Amino acid sequence: MADLEAEKALAALRAVDEVESGMLVGLGTGSTAVYAIRELGRRVARGLTITAVATSNASDALARQVGMNVLSFEDVAEVDVTIDGADEITPGLTAIKGGGGALLREKVVAAASRRVIIIVDSSKPVATLGKFKLPLEVIPFAISWVKSAVACLGVTPEVRVRNGVPFRTDQANFILDLPFESIADPQRLALALDAIPGVVEHGLFLNEIDAAVIARGSEVEVINRQT
Repeated sequence: MADLEAEKALAALRAVDEVESGMLVGLGTGSTAVYAIRELGRRVARGLTITAVATSNASDALARQVGMNVLSFEDVAEVDVTIDGADEITPGLTAIKGGGGALLREKVVAAASRRVIIIVDSSKPVATLGKFKLPLEVIPFAISWVKSAVACLGVTPEVRVRNGVPFRTDQANFILDLPFESIADPQRLALALDAIPGVVEHGLFLNEIDAAVIARGSEVEVINRQT
């Protein structure tokens, strides 16, 4: 059985190799991104000079804890490189993200980044998106309407719950998780979801990712987007 935690750490180590002094680095959210943040903290302690922006309050807090200089993204227009995880990713570098509930901020920071590197363990690569439930971030005012509109797409949305109450993102929005099982046409689905008023963002990352670092056992594969 694969040691997924060891694979996450290995992928993070490889991705962090791309970070150089003077860079502004985007910090992802989730269990895999934690390894990258901690490794960056170790390198900062050894003399690496960077600034960072975080995609969630949790990542911001961890980055400060390990000694990084973290800026508010409100004051940032461009990021040199962002390192983040994914819930699943295809060979064509399309992905589903948002399992950690930070998909809106993750997509904004990715859009502002010159380079986006996704780090994953061997359980995350897939041939077709949809095995992982697709997250939608929805404003509370529109939650019932959005559930009804999404049901017209042939899926039963589930309000994400944590500790017995609806989960709230850092923007105080709700998350709907959509169990599609398989998404035959992600571009078409993305357009349909974008057209639903009340949907703030969806977890389909179709054009944002520049490279994936995939750890399998003790081996690391790097896939770069074909230009």
